[in-house]
Amino acid sequence: MLKLFLILTIRVLCIGNSFSWDAVEQELVPLCADKGVEVEIHNLYYGGCSLQQHAQFLLRDTAAYSHRVCTNAEPRLVKDTISLRQALRDGKYDYISLQQASHDSGVRNTYEPWLSLLIDSVRAYQPDAQLCWMETWAYSQDATHPAYPRYHNDQQEMYDSIQACLKSEIINHKSKMLLIPCGTAIQMARQTKLGDTMCRDGYHLNYTYGRYTAACVWYEILTGKDVRCNTYKNEQMTKAQRKMAQKAAHRAVMK
Repeated sequence: MLKLFLILTIRVLCIGNSFSWDAVEQELVPLCADKGVEVEIHNLYYGGCSLQQHAQFLLRDTAAYSHRVCTNAEPRLVKDTISLRQALRDGKYDYISLQQASHDSGVRNTYEPWLSLLIDSVRAYQPDAQLCWMETWAYSQDATHPAYPRYHNDQQEMYDSIQACLKSEIINHKSKMLLIPCGTAIQMARQTKLGDTMCRDGYHLNYTYGRYTAACVWYEILTGKDVRCNTYKNEQMTKAQRKMAQKAAHRAVMK
């Protein structure tokens, strides 16, 4: 008797910026493909976009976003620019992620009222989707980002500030968002032999084990599978780097 197997595709919408580009556009699809998981990732990219700017784009229905789609069949396709409202109206998603701009992530008064406005709009268009929060990471110690002085050019201070905002603005928010702890994974990876080398320019993740670590976090959240059992690595990585990145991501998810 012929058996038919239904392949379910996990569909994700990231309301993001360059940090979601780092986290989901390069390594997430091949990680999922390694275990036969079908994914469809939609990343709405606008560089440096804060919660306030996302909310303003939404209210004005501005077609500001580069719409990047990553699937098992098509690793990365850049489509026409799109508005957030259009993406929410026209698609059907299992997971929808929000995030703060990296420079504002540790500044408490940059979250509201924009966060709640965005959550309410996402809920109105996509009531069945799981709402997620992607935690951003602290900058490298030697970063030259113009906003780094807010944190006295101190990586630990920036990380601690992000964690404080995470607790006060996200974890305690009435919406009960699912946390995607990329920032914690990057910080944990920095405690390994990888050291403070996770970024390529002080704040964006490097193309080898930096992006890979963040994607491993997403992989575990979306699939429920232990990334330490995943055999995929990009060609530039060593097996030791893969092991350290996977371990850091797993620890962050299980924390």
